[in-house]
Amino acid sequence: MTRRLYYDDSYLIEFRATVLDTEDRCRVVLQETAFYPSSGGQPFDMGSINGIAVTDVVDGDAGIVHVLASPIAGDTADCRIDWPRRFDHMQQHTGQHLLSAVIVDLFGIPTVAFHMGAESSSIELGTPAFNVEQIRAAVKRANEIVFENRPVTVSYTDASAPSDLRKPSEREGILRIIEIEGLDRSACGGTHVRHTGEIGPIAIRKTEKLRGNTRLEFLCGSRAVQRARSDYEQLSAVAQVFSCTLDDAAGLAASGIARLQDSEKARQKLAGELAQARGRQLHQETVPGADGLRRHWKRLPSGSFSEEIRWEAQSFTAQGKALYLATSENPAAVLLAASPDAGLAAGEWLKPRLTQAGGRGGGNAQMAQGSLPDAQNLKPIAEALSFL
Repeated sequence: MTRRLYYDDSYLIEFRATVLDTEDRCRVVLQETAFYPSSGGQPFDMGSINGIAVTDVVDGDAGIVHVLASPIAGDTADCRIDWPRRFDHMQQHTGQHLLSAVIVDLFGIPTVAFHMGAESSSIELGTPAFNVEQIRAAVKRANEIVFENRPVTVSYTDASAPSDLRKPSEREGILRIIEIEGLDRSACGGTHVRHTGEIGPIAIRKTEKLRGNTRLEFLCGSRAVQRARSDYEQLSAVAQVFSCTLDDAAGLAASGIARLQDSEKARQKLAGELAQARGRQLHQETVPGADGLRRHWKRLPSGSFSEEIRWEAQSFTAQGKALYLATSENPAAVLLAASPDAGLAAGEWLKPRLTQAGGRGGGNAQMAQGSLPDAQNLKPIAEALSFL
């Protein structure tokens, strides 16, 4: 089995090891390694072995397998860890321990899962809701402990011995314990910083419901700084649009959206009134057929049926003894409106004809619509309604 050097020293970035086993010289097991394999929500380390890029690290039955971009030569491995990636993972993972412990301490809410992503990390909290006041309190307390620069230590204990772990471990044998002084003790095999100050700032980005729990997205260290800078730039752009300060941008944006919504409602109301007036005018201008029905056919080359067309159809048929047909060739679709005295129920008449043509749709007695596989299917419907 591979000896895990990162257990005792997460800051080790260069080492030499003996090659124990290889598969095609691209999957290498070393006698000892500082490369962390994907485990416990933390991604694998990257770096190089004998100058060859490490593309994956897997915890296998025979030891830790290092997947290389090309075959390795020889039985000695000169290894180097990608330090920026490693340190970023250390910040996020220790930050997770700190944040989870703070949430337990403040609210008694446990963390049931942890995931570290490329851009942000998340914990799943055993609660259906986590409100804004709780977020503020958790962030405030977590960053206070960061600034206190408390020691973060590694120790080992037998799993059978009594302990005050934040979360009981199901493992047997010797447990590796990560302790944040005066705050948290957790069984963990991941890589961690030596003091909380190295975590850097901790920021909670958002929450969302998940399987009756709450997923909380957070950022630590450099990620939090970069995200804060990006947020500032985005907010500055919004403030520039409104010619206001950053503090006033949110309020002005909200009031602007409210005005746009009011304007859209007014536009829709006017469009509806205009469509209804157009429907009435069409009815007056349309000459009744031999059966006494007035028929109007609106042909669209493409697109879907807008609300204005529906309003026009309803207004046209509301005048009595009328049929209104709207068709679209691409995609092939049909809308039929009928007045109560037209002698047919739109939905009952249209649905079976759509089905017979391989389409689908339906509706009520006054209005129905549906889709067809081809525009050629529109002509038989128009002919059956005496529009042709």
